[in-house]
Amino acid sequence: MTFHTIPYKAKWQLILLIGLFLLFQSATQSQTISTNFKNSIQEILQKRTKDQSELEDAIKPALQDTVLLRYFLNNAKKSDYNFGEAYALIQLGSIYFERSMFEKAIFLYNEALEVAELIEDTTLKVHCLNKLGAAYQKTEAIQSAIDHIQQALEIAGAIENPSKAIQKEINRSLNNMGSVYNTLGQWDFAISKYDEAIKNEMALNNYLGLAKNHQDKGESLEAQGNLKEALISYNTALAYNAEIQSPEIHVKSNLGIAHIYVHQSKFEDASVIFKKILDPALKLGNMELLSELYINMGWDYIELGQFDSANDYLIKGAELAQTYNLPIEMEEAYIFLSDLNAAEGDFKNALGNYKEARTIERRSLNDRNRRYMADLISRAETENKNRQIAELAKENEMVKSRLRKNQTTILVSVLVLGLIIAFFYLMNRQSQSNYEKRVLSMEQHMLRSQMNPHFLFNSLNSIKLYIINNDKKNAVHYLNKFSKLVRRILEGSSLKEAPLADELETIELYLNIENIRFSDDIKYNITVDSNINVNKVKIPSLMLQPFLENAIWHGLSSKEGPKNIWVTVKKKDNMHIVISIEDNGVGRMASAQIKENRVLQRKSVGIDITKERIANFAQNYQFDHSVEIIDLFDEQGMPKGTKVVLEIPTV
Repeated sequence: MTFHTIPYKAKWQLILLIGLFLLFQSATQSQTISTNFKNSIQEILQKRTKDQSELEDAIKPALQDTVLLRYFLNNAKKSDYNFGEAYALIQLGSIYFERSMFEKAIFLYNEALEVAELIEDTTLKVHCLNKLGAAYQKTEAIQSAIDHIQQALEIAGAIENPSKAIQKEINRSLNNMGSVYNTLGQWDFAISKYDEAIKNEMALNNYLGLAKNHQDKGESLEAQGNLKEALISYNTALAYNAEIQSPEIHVKSNLGIAHIYVHQSKFEDASVIFKKILDPALKLGNMELLSELYINMGWDYIELGQFDSANDYLIKGAELAQTYNLPIEMEEAYIFLSDLNAAEGDFKNALGNYKEARTIERRSLNDRNRRYMADLISRAETENKNRQIAELAKENEMVKSRLRKNQTTILVSVLVLGLIIAFFYLMNRQSQSNYEKRVLSMEQHMLRSQMNPHFLFNSLNSIKLYIINNDKKNAVHYLNKFSKLVRRILEGSSLKEAPLADELETIELYLNIENIRFSDDIKYNITVDSNINVNKVKIPSLMLQPFLENAIWHGLSSKEGPKNIWVTVKKKDNMHIVISIEDNGVGRMASAQIKENRVLQRKSVGIDITKERIANFAQNYQFDHSVEIIDLFDEQGMPKGTKVVLEIPTV
């Protein structure tokens, strides 16, 4: 049975059961507000404590009840009890976060951050930033997540003699950064952050922090395939959790252990653990975790040969993933449904579910790229507006100060002079703003040209062939190169200039990835003069890749026989280097004719953008530059390739 063909009745029975469970949970928590609770709130409002632990103890019955929390929130607002207001907003956001309703959580955390900034409470502000970082990471808004986490670390790190609460927030920031690296598949970086947090939590004797970091470290180790070390981390987390009894850590760590048991073919042992944590997971109300649990139970039942049970749990997990927009879980559910269909001999539906999984994977990648670009644009606009507001406020204050200090005659002179200065200042700012917008636009076009969906999709398809052919060594080798290339492009897109060494490494990664699709037919050679220090010489970032792409797709792709590319870097004088990119392709004239006959034509905008970037780079340092494209011919006058010669000022 495919996910599409779930019987209507069964589908709505599942949704009804989940709805009834949440309604029951809400009903048991959200009784009529008792007189005792109202009296407790009045005492808090009178005392106006700013101690988070004291406040938490006072309103313990409300921590998982949105009705009671909103009652406290409204009364805190009426009484101008800002600390209590921020605390209630954070707790409400955490409830929505645990229920996988991340957009609502972000909205509430931002409101809490505004209140924390209003009352200038550093600990509360850092706490809000960490909460926002974790929520943005869950929505895969990676750059926003990193910004908030780094801001939290900068503020907390600048405090001399930090309190225990601030030290815990620093550790929470490290854990959040580990989670970001986890999302990006950078397992080694993630583990290093978790280890740093564990070391700090040991000094604080904070069992909750120790348990969480060991649990998260276990997930990274498991993702690396280091199952033995992952089991140790999960069991260590459970050992610490025995002291604090966190239901979430109990469920997540046991889920990790059971997941490893399935990998180790200990299917019965895994089944026992899955059943043990099912009720606690339901009580938690974390739909992401519950979906993951259902899917893993389905996987285990496939291995046990209990196909009906496997189908039931996989459908439950897929339904939750679809309802709460969890693409990773949806993709995983379809993969296992495909495996289930294959095990049952239903190869038609097995293929359909596998194709659907790949569709979700591509859609998720495209969504992530769109979110990333939108995130960058939004942050740039916000920073620009804030800077303009700050500058205008500063300028206004200066004008007011002059007005108070000077006499009427001097005031008129100063005012006229100020207006003239302001006019030229604004004209200069306008010119600078236009230049910055132009540079930003070029960088965005550059990123789109180098991260185009065709290149990403084709590269991943090529790597997928190694996986399908069970060529694990090449699959891992090229996947590592591909991830490193993508990271290089993303990092380089935010830099105006980069060391020549980084650029040469980037183009070598790019040539390696492109060469997969040409069955390693392309031979390339990169030569650098020994008198050039590649680590000190800087050039515009991501400058060479468009020329190589042009050489491959317009020169070599249509060529029969040997395909060669030569990249040469020479020193012209103390202020310039010359980079040449030569291919033995069909030449520009033949390439243009081939392009006219193609149904699908590749529009090359990267070269023009790169030329403009080189011109801007040279203009900034007031040196000459040149970009020359030379057609090469043999002794009979026949085209034998193209050569690009770049003369670039060095920084």
